[in-house]
Amino acid sequence: MPAKKTSTPDFETAMKELEQIVESMENDQLTLDESLKQFERGVELSRICQTNLKNAEQKVEQLIKKHGELVIEPFNNEQDVD
Repeated sequence: MPAKKTSTPDFETAMKELEQIVESMENDQLTLDESLKQFERGVELSRICQTNLKNAEQKVEQLIKKHGELVIEPFNNEQDVD
């Protein structure tokens, strides 16, 4: 019996698999049943990516607190536009 894959993929691996799923769905390469399974996997991968990004954001905030003036600055990727 094959071993089940129990480890959670890292961000890059999850994104790559998610891109492959999107590509296969866009190219109409899947049956309806396969599409539903891939959609479910895509949702799971999306959640993994969101969690990884949130964890990275928290680490950045902690680093700013440690090495800055002990002030936590929230991560903000938007630039101010006049």
